[in-house]
Amino acid sequence: MPSHAASFSVRSSGKGTYDITPQVEQIVAQSGITTGTATLFVQHTSASLVIMENADPSARTDLHAFFDHLVPEDTPYFIHTYEGPDDMPSHIRMVLTRTSEVIPVIDGRMTLGTWQGLFLFEHRDQSHTRQIVLMVQGD
Repeated sequence: MPSHAASFSVRSSGKGTYDITPQVEQIVAQSGITTGTATLFVQHTSASLVIMENADPSARTDLHAFFDHLVPEDTPYFIHTYEGPDDMPSHIRMVLTRTSEVIPVIDGRMTLGTWQGLFLFEHRDQSHTRQIVLMVQGD
């Protein structure tokens, strides 16, 4: 089965979601694979990948607010705070989401829904450069 591997970096400016759909679409198109799957993986423990609404940014604003409420940074019983108060919360947020996504590829394109986009979900307050690995497999 043919496969194509690639990686790319995403520079975040702190907590939030960053649209990576265009980069992934470009790699899938360059792969030459017409039918198969695209598997993405983020190589970090304080960032994740999500498929999310891409038409109305307020949906992502609500997602950010929900995670801030769900896993607050001022939780007094967290002891893993070596890198600051967002250290343990960022790891928990990653565990609650995903570090990988698999999307079907048909006719050489990802089959995301009309209002779906792929996003890096940065969980740290400071800016970071995140590495994403992509494997496209199929025919």
